[in-house]
Amino acid sequence: MRISEAASTSGLSIDTIRYYEKLGLLPKVGRGSDGRRVFSAENIEWLVLLSSLRETGMPMEQMRHFAQLYQHGHETLSERKAVLLGHAEQLHKRRAALDHCAELLAYKLKRYDEMGRERL
Repeated sequence: MRISEAASTSGLSIDTIRYYEKLGLLPKVGRGSDGRRVFSAENIEWLVLLSSLRETGMPMEQMRHFAQLYQHGHETLSERKAVLLGHAEQLHKRRAALDHCAELLAYKLKRYDEMGRERL
């Protein structure tokens, strides 16, 4: 798969894919006989994962650490799992904070509606 297809499939821009590759976040991307990148299924899976991790706020340094662990193979499985569990915990905390904010906003909007009806 070419880089434009990889971008379309993963939801990342071509520039972001090149940047992630430059940082070493992707498993080795092959090259075709013409010298252009050829993305494997594994590369695409990683791009989708990296997109999700970044979208959910994982810092680039943590993403780089996770990718380095992956490159060391199965012996790092428990460490990789720990990284993802830690990130999941951060997401849980963010979700709780956002839920609290949403409840506050809903209360204020309801209150404004009530105040508007009282004026009539």
